[in-house]
Amino acid sequence: MFLRSLTIEERRQLEQGLRSRNAFTVRRCQILLASADGRAPSRIARDLRCSAPTVHHAIHAFHRDGLGCLTPKSSRPHSARPALDESAVEPLQEILHQSPRLFGQPSSLWTLDRLADVCFAKGLSPRRLTGETIRVALKRLGISWQRAKHWITSPDPAYARKKTRGTG
Repeated sequence: MFLRSLTIEERRQLEQGLRSRNAFTVRRCQILLASADGRAPSRIARDLRCSAPTVHHAIHAFHRDGLGCLTPKSSRPHSARPALDESAVEPLQEILHQSPRLFGQPSSLWTLDRLADVCFAKGLSPRRLTGETIRVALKRLGISWQRAKHWITSPDPAYARKKTRGTG
């Protein structure tokens, strides 16, 4: 497996990439120039002290993307989806405006873990999420957990008096 013939401009760009501050770009340029000079992937891997699949990936990426392969891409999987999407905002706010006891929780105070349990039980999430995942999802949806704790109310008729007394 070798690199196709390089144009003069491609070779110039690859040689220029050897002086890049980005280690990924330098390594890709080293691999591609060595392959263009006719060296085998196993020898390139040995000389550069990297794995043979790394060399194969670089060559495939060059054939697919050209010089665009010199910049690192996101390592996030293409199938990644948010844990809670925009359709969950309204039901989530409705849940937070109610007492956790209405959902079978042992306390009248919401925590992120309790909210995660309720979201799973209500079908807002496909699996039981962690409290941190709920916090990140709330933030992405524009709901700050700190702010949410202030607008969460209790059905207790004396809630306003008790809250005033507790906060001064």
